[in-house]
Amino acid sequence: MLVRVLDGHQAFPPPIWMMRQAGRYLPEYRTLRQKAGGFLDLCYTPELATEATLQPIRRYGFDAAILFSDILVVPDALGQSVRFAEGEGPVLEPLSLDRLDDLDPTVVGHKLAAVIEAVGMIRAALPDETALLGFCGAPWTVATYMIAGRGTPDQGPARKAALLDPERFARLIDVLVAASIDYLIRQLDAGADAVQVFDTWAGVLDAAEFERWVIAPMRAIVQGVRAKRPSARFIGFPKGGFGFAERYVAQTGVNAIGLDWTVPLDVVRDSLQPQVAVQGTLDPMRVVVGGRALEQGIDAILETLGAGRLIFNLGHGITPDADPAHVATMVARVRAATATG
Repeated sequence: MLVRVLDGHQAFPPPIWMMRQAGRYLPEYRTLRQKAGGFLDLCYTPELATEATLQPIRRYGFDAAILFSDILVVPDALGQSVRFAEGEGPVLEPLSLDRLDDLDPTVVGHKLAAVIEAVGMIRAALPDETALLGFCGAPWTVATYMIAGRGTPDQGPARKAALLDPERFARLIDVLVAASIDYLIRQLDAGADAVQVFDTWAGVLDAAEFERWVIAPMRAIVQGVRAKRPSARFIGFPKGGFGFAERYVAQTGVNAIGLDWTVPLDVVRDSLQPQVAVQGTLDPMRVVVGGRALEQGIDAILETLGAGRLIFNLGHGITPDADPAHVATMVARVRAATATG
């Protein structure tokens, strides 16, 4: 059903999945994480990555599974030191733009062979009706971590680097575009039905920088993948970039756009849904709180967006403090919905 929505059809109740659906809110994931040791060990062990991907499908029966991995496997494959510190998140050796010649995008696909193997294993284990999503980080967002060495509140280090030395910053983006194209093609060939490109930090950029570092690289990735796999389906998620969403959709060629929970639903319905499938918009905090807050959030989305092309999802990833029972409530309420109007 999710694939049909990406291909231009409307479905109600809409297909549902959840960003970070395999993760720390699930007790079975926490057990698996302890077994794996390091986080990257979990990402790079196909059997464990497959199990992590399948856990939420077994529990909730989502309409899509998303490959368990991380956006920072690409800089790791490029040779940048990446580690995940407990309680800190990702920690990288900050990249100097003087070292761009050390980055070879042609090695990424080979070095991420274990991730690609997991894609094939997941597809083989999934029910036929469950879509499999591959993914990567968008070049801008991946570059912000590579430059700063960690996440920062406003991604100041990357923004500063892009403004001070746009030519060399563009070379870094070009490396990431090339690596992403190869990586996504391999995921599609291994069995992914569609891919999502996460641009988590798109919202920190002004209009000109959004055009250069978000829209243009995404367009290049879509065109590069479709040059070799013409039927490739894309979900783009430029978080925080709603002010530029119509331009993003028109210029990138994505099949669906992911939206965060701050967007006005009526504007989404009137300006975006006639052009493209929309995904997301539920505040993850409503899944934490549950009860009437969750029900009201779900109902507002279904009532406003349900008559158009919709993929039900959160406006960002589920948080570790969410109650798994609230997720079950969400899935049941979406699937029990009936069309109105």
